[in-house]
Amino acid sequence: MSEDRRSLQELAGEYALGLLDAGEAAAFESRAARDPAAAAALSDWRERLVGLDAAAPPIPPSAELWARIDGAIDARETHASTQARAEAPPSPSLAARLWGSVAAWRGAALAGAVASVALAFVSVSAYRTAERQPQVIAVLLTPDGKPGAIVDVFADGSSYVAPLLDVSVPSDRIMQVWTLPDKTTGPVSLGLLENDGSARLQPASLPAPKPQQLYEITLEPSGGSPTGRPTGPILFKGFAERPR
Repeated sequence: MSEDRRSLQELAGEYALGLLDAGEAAAFESRAARDPAAAAALSDWRERLVGLDAAAPPIPPSAELWARIDGAIDARETHASTQARAEAPPSPSLAARLWGSVAAWRGAALAGAVASVALAFVSVSAYRTAERQPQVIAVLLTPDGKPGAIVDVFADGSSYVAPLLDVSVPSDRIMQVWTLPDKTTGPVSLGLLENDGSARLQPASLPAPKPQQLYEITLEPSGGSPTGRPTGPILFKGFAERPR
């Protein structure tokens, strides 16, 4: 590569990176306006850098960072005034200046990645919290109107059933939990209360529960209803509502 070509590439790169001072930038802009080679070199650099620019979304600086920037500027101006008569050091090469800029971009990209991970963590946590909250709650009543059990139904189709009253279940019988998604489907079993106590029942392949959906617990033969429909007496019955 010729010296003129190398210098042109360096100038275009420094201009694209914003590393030229005001006078140098104005001179290069003027050159690019009349020199197709300079304009082409600038276009090449901008195409190379657009991917890096897109990879690091802007992050607003914090108040603490602004304070550090102000302090650094003040310190630099003080240092410059005391060193005004010192010999100016040679300008760093394009490679050195470009490396410094890339390091800054890497820091910005890392900060963006950390922010993305934090946002993803918050989103997952919110999803898991919502998943643990019941979609509907049904208070099931005895035939004489006393609260006998509570059914919580979750987003994954599982349900938690907690009897509120002691029930004397014969050895050849078992309590079975049912719901009525709609009248055309008919009652569907949610599972068995094998220990006659609270239980988390497995997800059922049903439409999302809705307010005023019917839930009930019946007394069935050991192993559950032989017909797939309630056959025994209804112990508790109630309608679902969304939690407030």
